[in-house]
Amino acid sequence: MSGPIVLAYSGGLDTSYCIPYLAEKTSREIVTVTVDTGGLDAAAAADLEQRALTLGAREHHRVDARAMFFDEVLRPLIAGNVRRGHLYPLCVGAERVLQAQQVAVVAGRLGARAIGHGCTAAGNDQIRFEVALRTLDPDLEIFAPVRDDPKPRAEQVAYLESRGLPIPAHGAAYSVNRGLWGVTVGGQETLDSLSTIPESAWPLSAGAFEDPVPPASHRLSFEHGVPTALDGQSFDPVALLERLEVLGSCYAIGRGIHLGDTVLGIKGRVAFEAPAAELVLTAHRELEKLTLTARQLRLKDTVAAVYGDLVHEGQLLDPVCRDIERFLDSTQGRVTGTVSLQLRPGSLFVTGVESPHSLLAATRGHYGEAAGEWSAADALGFARLSALPGLLHRRAGGGES
Repeated sequence: MSGPIVLAYSGGLDTSYCIPYLAEKTSREIVTVTVDTGGLDAAAAADLEQRALTLGAREHHRVDARAMFFDEVLRPLIAGNVRRGHLYPLCVGAERVLQAQQVAVVAGRLGARAIGHGCTAAGNDQIRFEVALRTLDPDLEIFAPVRDDPKPRAEQVAYLESRGLPIPAHGAAYSVNRGLWGVTVGGQETLDSLSTIPESAWPLSAGAFEDPVPPASHRLSFEHGVPTALDGQSFDPVALLERLEVLGSCYAIGRGIHLGDTVLGIKGRVAFEAPAAELVLTAHRELEKLTLTARQLRLKDTVAAVYGDLVHEGQLLDPVCRDIERFLDSTQGRVTGTVSLQLRPGSLFVTGVESPHSLLAATRGHYGEAAGEWSAADALGFARLSALPGLLHRRAGGGES
């Protein structure tokens, strides 16, 4: 094939290395595409474009996909309170399928039939990108030089230095990915299970405990499961998440190291910072406890776990995801209200929650205090009936009747 290679470009070391490598190896022009799913201000976007052109790209495209990312990916993840390992809110991996789609859209507009990415053979992203691309068009030519002709990160740095080309700020020490839902950090410390990354390596909150800010209280509001306001001030979802990231990172809220199962079947470990996700998911979960029934919550947890696995594995284009999304969306009709939060360094505490659809306020009874919906005799009968299965099992086993 001929024509340009359209490269998914993040600006990190791997994708920066890919530009001159692919140009030299294939003698084809390279077009870079950055799909902005958050964490990229105007200055950073301009720097990214200039760096891509300096590295040898023929042209650079930036796709602002933040609103699309929220609507198509984050909204159902919030509705499902999705976290892997009960900890990790899918900070960056959740956006890969959408990014692959948008790179393919740019390639189609340019008439290009070749797409490149900078994923390694050892990570999840290669699977996510290629499952999405092959689902969209199995005849696309895919280039993955970091995977198919791997070089240690130090050699990539030396390769760029030898050609007088710019090196990303993090160099070879850490692999940092950032989006609207958080940041992931991979480095030497995450290759085993023994230690954390150093304080200076946290991109959003380094030093937050050295000069701690005073505790603060805030109110986060939702309408039909979607975060809409902070302290009574309305924002669109993207602007609200960006504001929450700044707010939470001051307190180092949302830090963690996720140890879990990769798409490839091995264990993997990654550090992450997700202040906005931590604030939203914690508040949303508490609001659901007030407005949804026990059976709704139980079934949601089961279905959301399956959905999280599919997103993690890059299967977001599978039609079953549309089915799950419709179910999750149907549960959010009454998830409207406000959650009061107290923020302290390294700590998030829910102090209260209110909703016009409160199931707690709907009852005439008060737990542990007053039986407003039933009588004492009703309670006695309920206790007797609830004990019946255990009683019969004991009797059938020859125990006392």
